[in-house]
Amino acid sequence: METAERFRTAVEKGDLSALEGLFTEDVRLYSPVKFTPFEGRTSVLGLFGVLLRTFEDFRYVGHFEGAAETSTDGGEAPATTLVFRATVQGKEVHGIDLLHFDTAGRIKEFTVMVRPQSAVHALGEAVLTGLVADGLVPGGGQLAPGR
Repeated sequence: METAERFRTAVEKGDLSALEGLFTEDVRLYSPVKFTPFEGRTSVLGLFGVLLRTFEDFRYVGHFEGAAETSTDGGEAPATTLVFRATVQGKEVHGIDLLHFDTAGRIKEFTVMVRPQSAVHALGEAVLTGLVADGLVPGGGQLAPGR
């Protein structure tokens, strides 16, 4: 899928501006460090600004295409799974990005899964620090798993 390739290229190059047109206005991003999704293009792009600074040695190492049920409406949508590796605060991260597309080919739902638990914890701390620094959440905010 063309959007998945454009997304992958933008993330690997750290090009936040190239991501903007790839998301629907009401995109939802389900994170491993926050119970409720990040909602809306502005919120998701703010998160990506933090993520692009947080991950070290980020690289996609595989991909799968198909279809999957969305959390948003329960319907099946075209989907791509991108497998990645990275480092966060010295912890090796293994993960997947599951992208669901709308009929125009834009990303309408995005789910991130990360392992191991120690990497999820390190990622949550780093992302919270970045979101607070960027003024996207209050200083006392929490993104811990289960919140």
